[in-house]
Amino acid sequence: MKQHQDTVVNAKRMVSIDLLRGITIAFMILVNNNGDEAHAFWALKHAQWNGFTPTDLVFPTFIFVVGISLVFSTEARLRRGQSRLLIAAHALRRSVILFLLGLVVNGFPYFHFGTLRIYGVLQRIAICYLFGSLLYLLSRRVWLQALLFTTALVGYWALMRWVPVPGYGLPGRDIPFLDPNANLVAWLDRLLLPGRLYAGTRDPEGLLSTIPAMGTLLLGMMTAGWLRSAAAPRRKLMLLLAAAGIALTAGALWGLEFPINKRVWTSSYVLYAGGWSLLAFALCFWMTEVRKHRNGLYLWLAFGMNPITAYMFAELLQSTLSAIYLNHHLTMQRWLYLRILVVLPWPAWASLLYSVAFVFVCLIPIALMYRKRIFLRI
Repeated sequence: MKQHQDTVVNAKRMVSIDLLRGITIAFMILVNNNGDEAHAFWALKHAQWNGFTPTDLVFPTFIFVVGISLVFSTEARLRRGQSRLLIAAHALRRSVILFLLGLVVNGFPYFHFGTLRIYGVLQRIAICYLFGSLLYLLSRRVWLQALLFTTALVGYWALMRWVPVPGYGLPGRDIPFLDPNANLVAWLDRLLLPGRLYAGTRDPEGLLSTIPAMGTLLLGMMTAGWLRSAAAPRRKLMLLLAAAGIALTAGALWGLEFPINKRVWTSSYVLYAGGWSLLAFALCFWMTEVRKHRNGLYLWLAFGMNPITAYMFAELLQSTLSAIYLNHHLTMQRWLYLRILVVLPWPAWASLLYSVAFVFVCLIPIALMYRKRIFLRI
C-alpha cells in the first residue's frame, strides 16, 4: 500500500460516492460483528438461503460503488496522459494485492495453508475490479456494458436452470431448483477447492457466482456513465430514481422464478439489490450534489476514504478477539459481549450494542487518518 497525504481536497470529487462507500463499509463492519449471531436482529443477519434482508444489500452495494469509482479513476488517469497499458498494469497490480489481502483475512491468525479458504470478499472485489478496468480500457461504450450485463444475468440463469448438476440431475426435475448443496455453483466449488469452502459444501463467494457479481459491477459502471454526462444534477437524480424503480421491479418479478439469493448471487438478486443500491446512491447524490449538504458526514467520509483499511482493521480485530481464550471455553469476544449482556439483559439489543461499539472502535484509527488526510492506496 502507498500512503497518500492530501492537503487540499479535490473540489471536483463527487462526495456522494465517498458517502455511500463509507455508509456501506460502516454497515458491513456492523453486520459482520454481531455480539451474538444467534440472537441478533434478523435485519443484521444474511438470509439463510432464498430471500433478502438489509444485510444482503451490503456487499453488492460495495461492488456497485467499485464500478462507479473505477470509471472516474480510469478517466482521471487517461486525462493525465497515462497510457492504457500502464493503467492496465496498475489495475492488475491492485487486483493481485487485494486478492492477497483477502487471503490474509481468511488465514489470520493461524494460517493453516492446507485448508486456507481461497474465496472471499476481497478476492471477489479483486476479480470484478480487474474485469471492469480492462473492459473499460478496451471500450467505454455504455451499450457494450449493457449487453454484457444482460448476457451475464441471462446466461447465469440458463446455466443454473438448464445445466444438469453432475451426480444429481437436472434442477427442477431431478432435484429442487437452487438446492443449497445440489446446485452448479456448489458442485464446481467442491470440484475445484474441496476442503477450502466457507460453508463446507459451498461458498458464498464461489467461482461461478462471480459472473453475476460482475453484473453488479457493470451496473455501477453504467451509472458512472450517466453521472459523467452533461445533464443537470436534478435530471441525473430523476434517472437514478427511475433506474432504481425498474431494477427493483424486475428483480422482484424475476425472483418469482429465479429466487433472490445472495449465497449464489442469482440474477434476480443482482437486479433487486442493484435497485436498492441505486436508491441509496440517489439519496446520497441528492444530499451532497443537489442540496450541497456536506455537514455531519465526518464518520461516513472517514470510512469512505479508507475503505479497505477500515475493512482489514475490523476483520483482523475480530479474528484477534475470537482467537484469545480467557479459559478453555470463553473467548475475549464472548467475554466482552457477556459484559454488555449484564448491563442490557436483552440478547438482541446487547448484540446490537456490541456491534455499534465495535464500529466506533474501528472508527478511531480511521478518523485519525482522515483528520490528517492520510489515505492508504493500493
